[in-house]
Amino acid sequence: MSIRVTQGMIQTQTVNALNKNLNRMGSTQEQLTTGRKINRPSDDPVGITYALRYRGELAMNNQYQRNITQANSALEHVDTVLGQVNDLVARVKELTVKGISDTSTPESRYAISQELSGIYNNLLTLGNDQLNGKFIFNGQKTDASPYDGNTAGTIDTDDADILLSLAPGVDIATNVSGNKVFGNAADTDNLFKVVRTLRDAFSTNDAVTARDNMAKLDTRLNKFLGVRSEVGARANRIEMLDNRNQDLDVTLNSLSGKTEDADMAKTITQLQTQQNVYQASLSVGAKLIQQSLVDYLR
Repeated sequence: MSIRVTQGMIQTQTVNALNKNLNRMGSTQEQLTTGRKINRPSDDPVGITYALRYRGELAMNNQYQRNITQANSALEHVDTVLGQVNDLVARVKELTVKGISDTSTPESRYAISQELSGIYNNLLTLGNDQLNGKFIFNGQKTDASPYDGNTAGTIDTDDADILLSLAPGVDIATNVSGNKVFGNAADTDNLFKVVRTLRDAFSTNDAVTARDNMAKLDTRLNKFLGVRSEVGARANRIEMLDNRNQDLDVTLNSLSGKTEDADMAKTITQLQTQQNVYQASLSVGAKLIQQSLVDYLR
């Protein structure tokens, strides 16, 4: 049984073919404009699942990078303050060695006590140091001053860590408690107690008491150096995580690009080919559609 092909069928098929060519060309133009070969889920249902996964991992990686930057800044600041505390403790030791010498006079010891008084006030200032308006030596109680001239050395600071997530399953503390740096209230080598005792001893020309506290100063200094080493170890680990994070970012961006980004040279070639096909189909379609019933009756 033969099928009669009408002029209307020819016109419909021609228009459908033209629309398909136009849609293909429009899709390629969109890829060229956006630079992406996946602009909607229907473009590549399988590829979009990978693309969304890479986007999620990149977003998480970017958050880790922001945390790393914040952790670096916090630890660098803590280390700077610890360096200043270290300089003050070294000066206290130097003055103590000079003051307990038998050659020191009451006048020179009194002068030492005056300098120790200034160092004590500087230690209080460093103990109450802030970063972005938050006290760095009071654990998680960052809104409360940990020390004052009357209670320093007699009360403990908050010991809770401020943790930042720097990688999956990796949380690192970005703070150090004042108890670790200056000592607990119960410690005989609490730095505030020792400096205050040395200050008062030299003020009254009491070399014996000052000599007895020399060992406590050495003990505190050794503990303090351990804290600085711990901060340095954390900084090194953060640097390692930073390098790993940056490498992972490059990898994820590369995978995301291979999945979503269009090959520009290939896309331009495709578009040129599709434009030629569309123009040819327009030309042929125009000739077909021009035929009418009168033409067939001639």
